[in-house]
Amino acid sequence: MNFIKRLLYTAAVFALPLTSFAQGSPDEKPKENWQNLDLVKDGVFGISTEKAYTELLKNKSSKPVVVAVIDGGIDENHEDLKQVMWVNAKEIPANGIDDDKNGYIDDIHGWNFIGSAKGTNVHHDNMEVVRLINKLQPKYAAALNSTPFTEAERKEFQLYKKLVTDYMAKLQQAQMGLQNTTMILKYLDEILVKMNKTDPTIDDFNAYKPEGDIEPQVVKFLKPEIKKTSYKEFRQELEDGKKHYDTQVKYHLNLEFDPRKDSVGDNYADSSERYYGNNDITGPDAEHGSHVAGIIGAVRTNNTGIKGVAGNVKIMAIRTVPDGDERDKDVANSIRYAVDNGAKIINMSFGKGYSWDKKVVDEAVKYAVSKDVLLVHAAGNEAKNTEKEDNVPNRFYVDSTGVTMGTAEGWIEVGASSWKNDEDLVASFSNYGGKTVDVFAPGVKINSTMPDSKYKENDGTSMASPVVAGLAALIRSYYPQFTAVQVKEIIMNSVTKVEQKVKIREEGTSKKVALSEISVSGGVVNAYNALLLAEKTNSTAAVKSK
Repeated sequence: MNFIKRLLYTAAVFALPLTSFAQGSPDEKPKENWQNLDLVKDGVFGISTEKAYTELLKNKSSKPVVVAVIDGGIDENHEDLKQVMWVNAKEIPANGIDDDKNGYIDDIHGWNFIGSAKGTNVHHDNMEVVRLINKLQPKYAAALNSTPFTEAERKEFQLYKKLVTDYMAKLQQAQMGLQNTTMILKYLDEILVKMNKTDPTIDDFNAYKPEGDIEPQVVKFLKPEIKKTSYKEFRQELEDGKKHYDTQVKYHLNLEFDPRKDSVGDNYADSSERYYGNNDITGPDAEHGSHVAGIIGAVRTNNTGIKGVAGNVKIMAIRTVPDGDERDKDVANSIRYAVDNGAKIINMSFGKGYSWDKKVVDEAVKYAVSKDVLLVHAAGNEAKNTEKEDNVPNRFYVDSTGVTMGTAEGWIEVGASSWKNDEDLVASFSNYGGKTVDVFAPGVKINSTMPDSKYKENDGTSMASPVVAGLAALIRSYYPQFTAVQVKEIIMNSVTKVEQKVKIREEGTSKKVALSEISVSGGVVNAYNALLLAEKTNSTAAVKSK
């Protein structure tokens, strides 16, 4: 999505991007399976998974660990995933009966909280900012700063004004992005007709003499892009960009759009409602969830596709995240479903800036922690400091006024890193925070599973989080006696420390900081180090118990 992010920073129609989000040279490719490789041996800043399997885990026994993937859907028939999908042994497939009496009928591989018993599914949804504006607008749209409010109402009014400002900025950005991509595609098609080419090369564009006022700007914009890749790949990125902005305008930021009532049929106002949805864990778009699942546990021994981090894992699929912002009620129910059905690790590669009902999510997180489940969460992709700007859900329990009332110990917040051992180590899109982001993990150009047994590279903290979830599963698989909090401590205390300063974005500008300034651990997770520490911790505990 780097191209889309560059368009987001376009100042005006056809202006050159002000900021590139590419990690190092955009046309540079890391080694295959780089996230699992070793810095010293392979020259890329992976997490040394392959080294750990080769040197530490040979002839060692392990136990399967269930990892719940709360996401947008998973292709359970993928060639690299079907062997590792969790199976609810207490449920008889397709008999229309809740055999195990857990409240969910035919939940063989997991559950879908954004579908209905009639088989319908939510595909697109709003952003939370839209839902909250619609909630508060009837009361505050005509209010003034001088309007007499109670203290609680005054705080809510200030929130409403912030929501509207944020919404208008997002809408303007999406509309400009849609206008830019639409116009570029229009003029590009006209240029191709004049060239009499369908798959032009960079030489063709160098030789072309643009006409009028707009064509020179289009050619100037696209030439460096095509030089990095190919026309077909650039064209696909451009069309994906147009689709991205079109979806934002039509659905994410549309104040009139509400898919919930007809597609789920629950009482959305009742956050305590638990039993709704269906067993369609794939849904209309399983790309993101499938990619996440593969990073965690794609089969390592089938000589096919890719290798997941964890070699003895079962993936529980919980469909919760639409194309838009997830809803707190669904997130809370997904966490509870995962815990009640045996998951020991929950991966959550999603997040948003606002929360409709944070309390219901906080209570579910508390429940998971009380049941010895480790929660792993993506820090977000806005290149922002989450000590200053919210990314929810998070580890912080808050009361009705937003005051922090404790933290979840069994929670790991993950930022994204690249394969480079230099100032470009931190992914330029990654959120960060000295007290809010625990660790960094590979999240740039990660190749993983996609629907229909395909594979694709993706960027994001959404990719970094499952690397850590896979590592946690690896530890719990070989050392099942460790608690969730102990596993977190092992991961945190075994990171590869980074001494050199790294680049981040802050308030629109680039600056260099120590990794210890923007994360709790000050390092990148490392499987080899973690397993060494796990063995040492285990041996020490065994000696003390004698």
